[in-house]
Amino acid sequence: MQPEILFDVRNHIGFVTLNRPAALNSLTLLMVQDLAAQLEDWASDRSIYAVLVRGSGDKAFCAGGDIRALYQSITTAGTMHEKFFAEEYRLDYRIHRYPKPYLALMNGITLGGGMGISQGAALRIVGDSTRMAMPETGIGLFPDVGASLTGNQIRAADALALRLADVYLRPAAIAGLEGALSSMRWSSDPVADVENLMRSAGVQDVQGATLPALRPAIDEHFSKPDVRDIIASLAAEMRPEYRDWAQSTLATLQRRSPLMLAVTARQLGKAAKMSLADCFRMELAMMHQSCKEHDFIEGVRALIIDKDNAPRWQPERLEDVSEEMIAPFFRSPWSASGHPLGGLEK
Repeated sequence: MQPEILFDVRNHIGFVTLNRPAALNSLTLLMVQDLAAQLEDWASDRSIYAVLVRGSGDKAFCAGGDIRALYQSITTAGTMHEKFFAEEYRLDYRIHRYPKPYLALMNGITLGGGMGISQGAALRIVGDSTRMAMPETGIGLFPDVGASLTGNQIRAADALALRLADVYLRPAAIAGLEGALSSMRWSSDPVADVENLMRSAGVQDVQGATLPALRPAIDEHFSKPDVRDIIASLAAEMRPEYRDWAQSTLATLQRRSPLMLAVTARQLGKAAKMSLADCFRMELAMMHQSCKEHDFIEGVRALIIDKDNAPRWQPERLEDVSEEMIAPFFRSPWSASGHPLGGLEK
């Protein structure tokens, strides 16, 4: 049986391969721990000039955390899920601050935790098969390593337009990327060397982006202070160029957990004024609460375990979500000195 994550070094580059193609390279606790340890070793290894992380198979970079394993841990009163999220967030923060060029090849499905280990990269690479999203509200959760209220997927052109990616590679360039990196000549400036290679192989502007044209309406509707206001604003949208998008978005939101929509709207408002480290600490407290709530367990059951696609949210209506239901998500169960992500900046 092959390891879940593979490491290799060639031409001063550390190659990381997420190796669970049948599970869309979803992350297990062991994968998070192994990746964190290897990145720490390579950070202090002078013979390593850069790191590339990619997924095995042709379907996915990484579909996020292993939701089935997390579900089992939560429903059997285990502790693995608590360790997973704390160590995942620590790893994600480390990637944002990594001292060497860290490249993420986000070809294929890139969801949730896959965004977590790629959005902090110095170079975020997308291709024709990229499907990127933070779909957590669909399973009764919140976007914990990125920001999206609806969870809709976006493709390469929009990822570049929204600055969620840095470069697009055509299929032939993706197929030849490993060889190009393995044979490239290094100068005294590895960062510039990697950037020059990507600039020569890739494209920064891809035709077909649809979201920039919708940006004025997105900013207008989603800048509302409360999710109820967002929904009311979308329902009132009658401009021809935005009406179909607004109705589609409204229908998506109405299928989501009312409680977690309200929690997510609060989260995004608070996060805009926080440092990255404080965001991760807030999200870990939110995850701690989510794992005790009905909607996360029910969402996973309905969409991933039983696949009946009929989650029974509690409460069922947004009108019934109260401040008393929202507030616990933003109360940390740990003291400042005892927080699992305390001292993250160090």
